[in-house]
Amino acid sequence: MSTRRLLKAAEAVREVVSMAILTEVRDPRVQDVTVTGVEMAPDMRSAKVSVSIMGSPAKQELALRGLANSAGFLQSRIADRIDTRYIPRLRFELDAGVKHALDIARVLGEVLPE
Repeated sequence: MSTRRLLKAAEAVREVVSMAILTEVRDPRVQDVTVTGVEMAPDMRSAKVSVSIMGSPAKQELALRGLANSAGFLQSRIADRIDTRYIPRLRFELDAGVKHALDIARVLGEVLPE
């Protein structure tokens, strides 16, 4: 499978999932969630969705569980909007990169004079 095709499919899945989370998911646990990236498996049967969740670690864990419970609904949205042979199974994981970047910005703000 070409890398370009995987990247295009991952971007399409990211767009559909992020819009569906924003506008269609009614689970109260799923709030303040931003989809930061999608990594597709080479056979396009599974996708790892990286999300950034604002809030405490307990709220983040709760939102991840809500996303896992909403995975079937989100997969149906992907099936409605993207024409592929297989609909990828979604697996959600917390993106630590955003938190790491915020920590670095905070430290730089403390160290550098204004």
